[in-house]
Amino acid sequence: MSQPNFTGLAGGLSLLGLLVASPAVLGQGLGNSPYSRLGLGDASLNAGGVRQMGMGGIGVAAPNSVNVNEINPALVYYTSRTTFEGGYTGQFKTLRNTVSRQRTGSANLGYLALAVPINRRWAGAIGLKPYSTVDYESTTLDNSVIGDPTAQVEKQYKGSGGLAEAYMTHAVRLAKGLAVGVSAGYVFGSIDQEAGTRIGTSTLAVDLADKDIYQQHVYYSDFAFRAGVHYRGKFTDKLNYNLGGTHSFRTNLNGQRSLNILRQNSEGIQSSATALETDAPGRAQVPALTQVGLSLDNNRSWSVSVEGTRQQWSQFRSFGEQGGTAGVPLSDTYRVGLGGELTPDATSVDSYFKRVTYRAGLSLAQLPYRPGGSTLYDRSVSWGFALPLPTATPLDATTISLAFIYGQRGNTNVLQLPDGSLERNVKEDYVRMQLGVTLNNRWFIKRRIE
Repeated sequence: MSQPNFTGLAGGLSLLGLLVASPAVLGQGLGNSPYSRLGLGDASLNAGGVRQMGMGGIGVAAPNSVNVNEINPALVYYTSRTTFEGGYTGQFKTLRNTVSRQRTGSANLGYLALAVPINRRWAGAIGLKPYSTVDYESTTLDNSVIGDPTAQVEKQYKGSGGLAEAYMTHAVRLAKGLAVGVSAGYVFGSIDQEAGTRIGTSTLAVDLADKDIYQQHVYYSDFAFRAGVHYRGKFTDKLNYNLGGTHSFRTNLNGQRSLNILRQNSEGIQSSATALETDAPGRAQVPALTQVGLSLDNNRSWSVSVEGTRQQWSQFRSFGEQGGTAGVPLSDTYRVGLGGELTPDATSVDSYFKRVTYRAGLSLAQLPYRPGGSTLYDRSVSWGFALPLPTATPLDATTISLAFIYGQRGNTNVLQLPDGSLERNVKEDYVRMQLGVTLNNRWFIKRRIE
């Protein structure tokens, strides 16, 4: 006879309540990023949780029975106990080009996940994670006004919001070493963007002029699907290999767009508003994402993985525009990563630090934006730790995980446009941190009758 063990039930119920939360509680607004103006913003690229972050975003072919690995839906099969996991993310960054520099940062909830082993061949999971993030603000001042050399034009761009994905995953073992999984998610959220312009003359300073603002609000929602496969085999008794792949299918997100033109005076008081569109229907076509990976492990203390990712952002469309609201066509992207983890001795009683899991990884990714035809990169190095609490038992265990990334993306090159004007690229130096809590619990215990 079985009876439920409710030690971890509170965590599961908390997750179910948070699944209806606004996407604003997720990894939105992690500091000003001009590149989030493109497409739907900074896409999460199915990045996973705190374990994957510490290993350079690796996880497609890296099974684990402690954490919820939803990068590859097939890996949910390796859930051995009911597992609740949540992550809190923070980021500090420095943005610079050839003329200015800015420091910014923020922190908020990263993701939530709950995985449950249903039987020996089947496991499931639900969760909430970021899908994309929009957070940018920039101002430029141009003195080249045709016909009036004393005039100045100030242009200001602002954006905020983003999308989140609430998902359900199921994984089954089809044969020895072979597991497959599918994930169905509901993507939802809104993006707000503004483009403001004001003109100063010889008789009126630019900061005293009225501002004309082109304002856009878009709400997106629809379903997204992903499938994965994983195979685990042996080279020897002490060396295993893992092959994994996942494919996120192309998604058409239904959208409702509202467009307005506003006028504000120098004090920010609105003097007029004209509605151009109100809840006009449209859609965003998000291209498919393919990830493949290979990992090696000894089934006990270490693993090392390598993987690659491809996404055809050249096929992105939003309300019929190739580059979305920014009007900048995007290009296909590729990413490669290498990472691993080591636990010196998970059963050690003499040294706590031998029970700690140490992680590290490298990542190199292309950005979908190609200014002047040149490729911009996102390069990063990551590391992390999994700290098991000493109160762990065979029925209940808690792990505190930390992950860190230091990265650079973009460059500070200056490009000359066909009209003779200059465009300055922006380089971001960032430090991203994530604190994760993982609760493993046996919800059902078989009672023995003596």
